[in-house]
Amino acid sequence: MKNYKFLLIISIFSFLFFSCGGSSSGSSDPVVTTPTNLVINKVVVGSSATMPNGDGTGVVNFTASANNAKEYKMSVDGEVLTSTTGNFTYTFKQSGTNEHTVYVSAYNGDKFVSGSTKVTVYVIPKAVFFDEFNVDGAPDSSKWGYDLGNNNGWGNNEAQYYTNRTQNAVVSNGTLKINLIKEAYQGYNYTSARLLSKGKYSMKYGKVEIRAKIPSGGGTWPALWMLGDNIDSVGWPACGEIDIMEHVGNQLNRIFGTLHYPGRSGGNADGASVMIPNATTEFHIYSMEWNASTIKIYVDNQLFFTYNNNPNSPFNQNFFFIMNVAMGGNFGGTIDPNVTNATMEVDYIRVYQ
Repeated sequence: MKNYKFLLIISIFSFLFFSCGGSSSGSSDPVVTTPTNLVINKVVVGSSATMPNGDGTGVVNFTASANNAKEYKMSVDGEVLTSTTGNFTYTFKQSGTNEHTVYVSAYNGDKFVSGSTKVTVYVIPKAVFFDEFNVDGAPDSSKWGYDLGNNNGWGNNEAQYYTNRTQNAVVSNGTLKINLIKEAYQGYNYTSARLLSKGKYSMKYGKVEIRAKIPSGGGTWPALWMLGDNIDSVGWPACGEIDIMEHVGNQLNRIFGTLHYPGRSGGNADGASVMIPNATTEFHIYSMEWNASTIKIYVDNQLFFTYNNNPNSPFNQNFFFIMNVAMGGNFGGTIDPNVTNATMEVDYIRVYQ
């Protein structure tokens, strides 16, 4: 009987002891609070007024915050990232301009709150032809040749003499510089350069992007343009001409996009123009999208001219590139004698197909 009572007392004591111990680590644990007030912010790298969807790298920085959160998870394009700070960096890979939905959850233990945000990102497609102009010296001879001389004003009564000198065309500090110089040379008063990819590279259909800063000054006439590969056999305008960008100093900040072809050439060409700010002091992106149905010309992703292509047009064959700065002529107009030099800088040219 005494043994029974002793065992009973021990059992009760043990129960009380372990019950007290359990309550300190079990039922009396602090209550886990569900996170609240989830906020998701994003910054597209390289975003600007002219490039609102980024610089083409596809990099976006995300920041998430929530009350009582100890960990964050982000789901994007099938990938899941984890962070204790709420800071994420993600590189989108889908080329072109695309909208993506990003999901974020903030955790405190097994409690969480979730939210989402949408982000539009531009990713540069893979280029099939490009020149980043990163090697100092003369332009890459595997990609560019030269038209030389004046050639009776190149059909437009132009005043410059084109050379292949580095004084007139040189790569330095990451850009190609085409320099128009007022100087006596070969019987002319101006020199410049006219680079072309003829015989080295040409394309049919695709997207072209050229980032450039163009010169000012009365009479200056910079151009980024293309001619049909068959020009030597059929002549102009039967070969077709695509002017991605033309600017004349006498019409400051007005950008022209123009197509020349039989029946619509010269002063009767098919095109449009658009005014942009700071054309001569800042870099802008001049681009074209070309397929069997349309040719679209843009400045800084702003569409300003569309041509409806057709099987009978010359715009269904290969074209080569030309970059030049002319002076005066039928389109360049009156030359300001105070212009002693003018430079077009080209940061890059990229072709996507």
